[in-house]
Amino acid sequence: MKYRELCGEKVSALGFGTMRLPLLEDKSIDQEQVNRMAEYAIGQGVNYFDTAYPYHEGHSELALAEALSSYPRESYYIADKFPGHQFMKEYDCSGVFEDQLAKLRTDYIDFYLLHNMCENSMPTYRNEEYGILDYFAEQKKNGRIRHLGLSTHARAENLEEILDYFESKVSAKPDFCQIQLNYLDMSLQDAESKLRILKSRGIPVVVMEPLRGGKLADLGDEINSKLKALRPDESVASWSFRWLEKIPEVKVILSGMSNFEQMKDNVRTFSQGEDLSDAEMQLLSETAESLKTGVPCTACRYCTEGCPMELDIPTLLSGYNDLKFQTSMTVPMMMDETPEGKWPDKCIGCGACAAVCPQQIDIPEALREFTELLDKAPNWREICRQREEAAERLRNA
Repeated sequence: MKYRELCGEKVSALGFGTMRLPLLEDKSIDQEQVNRMAEYAIGQGVNYFDTAYPYHEGHSELALAEALSSYPRESYYIADKFPGHQFMKEYDCSGVFEDQLAKLRTDYIDFYLLHNMCENSMPTYRNEEYGILDYFAEQKKNGRIRHLGLSTHARAENLEEILDYFESKVSAKPDFCQIQLNYLDMSLQDAESKLRILKSRGIPVVVMEPLRGGKLADLGDEINSKLKALRPDESVASWSFRWLEKIPEVKVILSGMSNFEQMKDNVRTFSQGEDLSDAEMQLLSETAESLKTGVPCTACRYCTEGCPMELDIPTLLSGYNDLKFQTSMTVPMMMDETPEGKWPDKCIGCGACAAVCPQQIDIPEALREFTELLDKAPNWREICRQREEAAERLRNA
C-alpha cells in the first residue's frame, strides 16, 4: 500500500469512503460484506476510513464502527463530518458530535470536516447563534478532534472567502480540504483553480469523487479498449487513481466502494503498478475533452454585458456542460446557490448574447435545453426554493 503524509500522520493513499456501502434487497447496509471489505482493506494496509452524519440515513457511522470494532483504535484513522450544509434546528453542534462519537464507539475523531462549506451553506456556518466553528475549534483544542478541515463543492471564485472565514474563526488555516477532483472535473468544474488556491495556502487535499460516481470506471467500449490495450492487466478505474497520484497536493483518494471486487481492484492499484507516463497523461486529457458534449464556452463574459435579464451565462453554461455529461447532484447544488430570478428559464431568447459570442454558441438554445435537463431532476425547483427560504431566515436571524 502506498502512503502519504497528511497533517503529520502516515495515511494510506487509498481511503475507504462509506457513502455507497453494499446493500441488501431491503436497502439496508450489508454489514457482513462491509466487515469483509474492511478486513481486507486493513489487511492490505488501508488505514483511512471516511464517513458522514447523513450517509445511509445515519447508518454509515454505525456500520463502520461495527466493521472496525475488532481492530485497535490507534491502527486506523476515522474521518467524519458535521452536516452544516443540511442544517436543521435539531442539528445542534454538541448533539451531533456526541452522537457521532457514540455511533463510532470512540472518544475522538482523527479528521473532522465541516461538510460542504459552500455558497448556500455559509449563512449557516456564519450564524453566531449556532457557533459551529467556535464549537469545533474548541473540540480540537480539547483533543476530541485531532485535525479539523472542511469539504466543499464551492465555486473556485468563492473558495478564497470561505477559507478566509474558516481561518478567522479557528485562528488557523484548515488542516486539510476535501474537494471533488478527477481528470474530467479538472476543467469541467474548474477544479484546477481550486487546487491552485489550496496549494498557494499550503492546505493538503483529500479527493472525493475520483471516478465521478463510477462514471469514469466505464468510458464506453471504444475508450475502454484504448486504455486496456496500453494496460491490459489494469482496470479502467485505475487510470483515474493513477492520474490523481501524480498531484503532490493530493494525500488521500477516497473511493466509495460498493462491493468486495471494487475493494480488491482498488487495493491492487494502490499497491502495485507503474505511474502514468507523459503520453498516458496526455491520453487522459484528450479523453476528458472527448467526454464533454456541451458547448465550448471560454467564460470570456462578453455575453453578460448586454443580457437584459443580467444572467450569469458562463456559470449557467458550465452547469449545462456538466449536466450534459452526467446526471448528478452537482448541478442542482449549483442551482441551489443561484437566485431563482437568474435560472436559465429566465432567458427571453433575445439573442444579444449569441450575437457577441466569439465561439458562436447558440446560447438561448443551450439555456432552453439546460432548463429541460434540469426539469428531469425531481423536485429540484422546490428544494431550491425551500433552501433559499431557510438561508434567508438564517441571514435575518
